[in-house]
Parts: sequence; C-alpha cells; structure tokens
Amino acid sequence: MKKYVIITDSCCDLNAEMRARYGVEYVPMHFNCEGKEYVADLDWKELSAQDFYDMMRAGKRFLTAQVTAAQYTEAFEKYILEGYDVLSISCSSALSASVKVSYAVRDELKEKYPEAKIYCIDALNACAGLGMICVMASELRAQGKSIEETAAWIEENKLKVNQECTVESLAYLKKAGRVSAASAFFGGLLSVKPIIISDAKGQNFALEKVKGRQTSLERVADRTFADYGDSTYQKIFIAHADCENDAEKLKELLLTRFAGKNMEVTMGYIGPIVGATVGPGTLGVYVYGNEVTVNKE
Repeated sequence: MKKYVIITDSCCDLNAEMRARYGVEYVPMHFNCEGKEYVADLDWKELSAQDFYDMMRAGKRFLTAQVTAAQYTEAFEKYILEGYDVLSISCSSALSASVKVSYAVRDELKEKYPEAKIYCIDALNACAGLGMICVMASELRAQGKSIEETAAWIEENKLKVNQECTVESLAYLKKAGRVSAASAFFGGLLSVKPIIISDAKGQNFALEKVKGRQTSLERVADRTFADYGDSTYQKIFIAHADCENDAEKLKELLLTRFAGKNMEVTMGYIGPIVGATVGPGTLGVYVYGNEVTVNKE
C-alpha cells in the first residue's frame, strides 16, 4: 500500500506534540492586526497565546486569511514528489473557503501527476473538532487502512464529531460572521452564556442559553456526555481561549460524568484563526458519538 500524508490547516488547533504523535502536517493560514501580518502558527512562535488574547481584550481586531492556492500547491507537490499520496482535511466550508481552494489545486495537480491520489475533505468542523478528525484519520492509517478507506470513513463519520462550546460573548462571532444572525440574540445580555454547536452544515449555531459561567460549564459537560451516547471512542478534546482555569474545571466535570470510561482528555489553546473569531474566554469540547442532525435539512 502506498504511503500517504495527512495535511490540515491552522484551524485544527493541534499543538506540536499532538501533530508529531499522529503524524499530521498543516498548511498555515495568516492573520493581520493593524497592518502587521502574522503566520497563524499553532505553536505561537511570533506572538504568544496570552499576548494574542490580551490584545483582543484591549480591543485589537484580527483579520484572518485562508490558505492560498500557492501554499496548497507547494505542500501537496512536495509530498507527491517524495512518493506520498495526499489526504487533505480542511476547516468547515461554512467558516473558511480554504477547502474550496484545495479542490482547485487537487484538480490542477491531478493533471500534472495523474498517478497521484489526492483526497480533499471538508471536515464540517473546526478547532479541536477538525483536530480530532485528523487524529482519527491518523489512527486509521496506523491500522493499515488505505487512503481510499480512510477518506471514505471520514466522509461517512465526520458529523459524529460533536462540538459543545460556550463563549464569554457572541460579539466576536457575530462581528466575524461566524454565527447565524438568527442565533445572535442569545448574546444580548451580559449574564447569558450561549451554548454553541457545530451543526450539520458546519456552521456555528447557538442552540441554548444559560446564565452564568459555572452553569455554562455544567451544561457543556452534560451535553457532551449525552453526545457521546454509546460510542466507544475514548478521547475528549478541550480547547480554550486563554481561560485555562475554567478549562481545568470543565475537565473535572467531564471526568466525573465519564467516570469508569477511562477517557483520555487532551487540553490546549484555541489557535489564532479560530481564536480571532470566537474571542477570549471561549471553551470548546469535542467528542465522537451521536451524529449531528441540527440543521441537516
């Protein structure tokens, strides 16, 4: 079986240790603040996570940019020339146009390298949800699954990756156009903490509203446990936007609910691309379980 590489983008929010463990590569996006451009580096080499979120708290606005055709061409071609096939898994098309760029590059390179296999997948998820999908693809690869088998499994099961997220305010998502206008009213009161899922179309959707931070953490934990259902996949991903103490509290709540299931909990920062749209104080949990059906039709 021909070897293949798994490539994603800056929205996956997998840190260096996780990328190395699972052999996942990524093509970086970029962001701009007050005329200065930064690489959306998941290891925060140019700008620390704390500085990034402090700048947002101070009112600085970050503008994000998708992966370019030149970047995808360089990344795909590099591995094709090294003898790999390419499995590219991108941020939800409802949130970024990067995946559409990958389709165009795939089609161009297929003409140049007709023997190469290039699969491009719209994850219909972002943040650690995209990261979880990449990890699952890596696990299938490690089991000896071909690129065709892995791509088919991801396409069939990607909507079983559930997001349960709470934000300090919907203002950032609303300003960036990353949450439906119909659900924006949830953030009208300072004390309201909306619960946001990734719906079946890959869009952020404010599904519930609760009052107070602690209540929102409890509700996220409850909903995550319900999402899990009868799944046997023993991984939970927690991503936070510079609110590590709350992330630790949420981890404990989750471990209490999943007691006896020997769950592996991975926790890390929400990266700069997703962070620029959700804002500081955001907490997201991702688990593989029941299929997402909200807004499926």
